[in-house]
Amino acid sequence: MLPIVTPAAMAEADQRTIAAGTPMEVLMDRAGRAVAWEARQRLGNAYGKRVVVVCGKGNNGGDGLVAARILRGWGVRVDVFELKDGVPEPALDRTIERADLMIDAMFGTGFRGALEGDAALVARRSLDLPTLAIDIPSGIDGSTGAVQGDAVRAVATVTFAAHKPGLVFEPGRGHAGDVRVADIGIELTDDDRRVGLVTDTDVRGWLASVVETDTHKWRSGLLVIGGSGGMTGAPMLVSTAAMRVGAGIVWCAVPGDDMAARASGGEVITKAMPANVHGALTGIADDVRDALDRFRALAVGPGLGTDEATTAVVRELVTTVDAPLVLDADGLNAFAGHSADLRARNAPTVLTPHEGEFERLLGDQVGDDRLAAARRLADATGCVALLKGPGTVVAEPGATGRVAVNAVDGPWLGTAGTGDVLTGIIAGLLARGLGAFEAAAAGTLVHGLSADVAGHTGLVAGDLVAALPHTFQAPET
Repeated sequence: MLPIVTPAAMAEADQRTIAAGTPMEVLMDRAGRAVAWEARQRLGNAYGKRVVVVCGKGNNGGDGLVAARILRGWGVRVDVFELKDGVPEPALDRTIERADLMIDAMFGTGFRGALEGDAALVARRSLDLPTLAIDIPSGIDGSTGAVQGDAVRAVATVTFAAHKPGLVFEPGRGHAGDVRVADIGIELTDDDRRVGLVTDTDVRGWLASVVETDTHKWRSGLLVIGGSGGMTGAPMLVSTAAMRVGAGIVWCAVPGDDMAARASGGEVITKAMPANVHGALTGIADDVRDALDRFRALAVGPGLGTDEATTAVVRELVTTVDAPLVLDADGLNAFAGHSADLRARNAPTVLTPHEGEFERLLGDQVGDDRLAAARRLADATGCVALLKGPGTVVAEPGATGRVAVNAVDGPWLGTAGTGDVLTGIIAGLLARGLGAFEAAAAGTLVHGLSADVAGHTGLVAGDLVAALPHTFQAPET
């Protein structure tokens, strides 16, 4: 994974590097040169180009002054404004009118609160000129990506040593533009690398570790339990997605004979479960219960509804079955206010809540810090927590647990059924033998990439399922 380091941890890494013998001035020179080179690449050439650099008083401003010096040496005409001297609005506007690029060197990743005065003015003017941000666009909270008031909107950001949370979570991610991580000689520890962006290289490595040449369908069998009156689509999307990512056999168990009959056909085997007159699940069918130990993984929840009898069935099944499991949708709602009961599970478990389900499970809100929220849920339940949203977070429990962030997503995934497809992808990968963290982290990336393969315009959940085989065949990027 590509490391994501918090501002506090990055400050410690800076100090370790300085203590090991690299002066701050050397780090600043390297950072400024990296920024200048990115600026030159974006300008196309140096001759006849003009750049305006706006500097704060800290290290970020020092990086900007170095970048200005290097650009001048290449023949670029550079105007520098320093916040400590004031930024006259007429002078700034005249400079911006004739400039080709602005470099934001006002505030770094330690910024909190809202921009004021001249800094807020510069942030507003960043909308009028292509802007390159140093480390993070000014006005973005480096720990969370939160914005209060004005913030620089950059076309690109040069950050150092590692991504920062504020660059991978919205709205900060949307303000950062293209992010380039520059190596300036800051060494990261293993602890610094526990949080990272999941990549296709990670996914390929995890999948390669579970390849079996001597296998059969039951070695990767999956049981899906879901559905209620009029809600057969959700468990069937889970089932078909799981088969597309390699589950060898999938039983889709839904309440009622009529519902099972309507869902039957194709490669997925449907099983009827006990139901009441409203089509809600009231028990586990004998043939399904007898086969539980044959399945390598389970997926429980999509479309189940919140009938009291259903909730009781889900809670009993989830806390007693020993197979790896994905718990989603109304499966999660069955544990609302009782999240600690999930600690009774003896097998790998992935929870996949959106913000509302998270709040019902823990009784508090996600808040701005999505990394911290996912870790809270993982620690409270002893499960791998996958917190859905822009910048999906996957967290293992424990102080040393890994955390993966997926930044391959977009608003085109905000349609009915796409979450069910994600559950199916993760469940299918569990059935193939991946660990809970690896299956969840890989699933989020595959889910986002399949939308890119399918095309974003008019995307529906079934398009993601159809695109999955092509996604796995795509060349490594």
